[in-house]
Amino acid sequence: MPTTLDHDLRRVFPQLAQFHSTKELEDSAVYALVRREVERVLDSVISEDFAAPENTVARSFIRAVAWNIERGKSLPQIIRALNTHPLLAKSDLLLLTELDYGMARTGNAHIAREIAEALRMNYVFAPCYLALNKGSGLEAEAAGENTQSLHGNAVLARFPLHRAHSFALPNGKDKMRGKEKRLGCQRAVIADMQHPMAGQLRVVSLHLDAHSTQNHRYQQMRLLLDHLKDLRPRVPVVIGGDWNTSTYNSRRALYSILGYARRVAMGVGNVIENHYPYPERWFERKLFRELEERGYNYRDLNEPGACTLHYDVSDRATNVNLGDWIPQWCFHFINWALSAHGGRCSLKLDWFAGKDVRSAPERRPQVINSKTFGDASPPSDHDPILLDFVLQN
Repeated sequence: MPTTLDHDLRRVFPQLAQFHSTKELEDSAVYALVRREVERVLDSVISEDFAAPENTVARSFIRAVAWNIERGKSLPQIIRALNTHPLLAKSDLLLLTELDYGMARTGNAHIAREIAEALRMNYVFAPCYLALNKGSGLEAEAAGENTQSLHGNAVLARFPLHRAHSFALPNGKDKMRGKEKRLGCQRAVIADMQHPMAGQLRVVSLHLDAHSTQNHRYQQMRLLLDHLKDLRPRVPVVIGGDWNTSTYNSRRALYSILGYARRVAMGVGNVIENHYPYPERWFERKLFRELEERGYNYRDLNEPGACTLHYDVSDRATNVNLGDWIPQWCFHFINWALSAHGGRCSLKLDWFAGKDVRSAPERRPQVINSKTFGDASPPSDHDPILLDFVLQN
């Protein structure tokens, strides 16, 4: 189905991919020819309404799920989980991050539309990046070629969505440096949801930069909160997504390596138990303090200490991806450091925050273990998080 995101930019991808920095690219004659079209595509937001009347029965609370679905590479399993899991299947609102549109690694599918149509939900999708190649790690070996070459974030809901738009966040690193070359930046997807009982609610799907500093992630959050403050009408707000609160400065590989050495010196067990599950305590505290100073609650809207991404030294796909970024000798250090912990560690990257909302008493917020979905392997490298909440109008 043609959309405003369709384009004919693939013809210049080989020339654009030759540049090694965004500035070099933007100063080039070839980019001058396509700049307007690139900006048009990346500034676009598309939406469709698939919600069926029988799917829009309102309850006294709203159930939200935030989930980084890792491009949508395991789309059938993702749809099945969202359709059949006893908790996920009753969701009113999905705040999804990492969705492809026209990428070879995910069969050139329009992931947001496929999920929305299968679940009979309305959706809003905003692209963040225009990919000049197939991706990183094992993704680079995907069969076929990209069509639309887009990757972004989405909001899905059983109720009407209005005033949808995206908000651009500054990059934490130059996306033209390294193997995975991209144009664009992370964007928050924002829409107003009209709930038949509770009224109007502003919902935000947010993915903060992975390759960034702790301070940069704080700055991205601060800019988003500034934007939300200026929106009208003033209504309750829920923000959910992958905030990449890894505790690390990951802007450059060297900084991450030094940061890992610091955490080993702090005691691997100590960090695994007291810092990775609680980034708000120390390493990422500036971001979470900013939320609270702006009147946003996060403490009661998340399962305390429950991690959402799980690293295993035996995971080939993850290690190949990391190998595009850090030297191979680092893996010996990682394996040694985690040897006393079964070669595994987990991090809390995914969060909810809300303004003028509170957790519903019927069910506490929780992380849904993807291993319970019944698949041979989890459909994403992140676990979904679930929140039942009510508005405080």
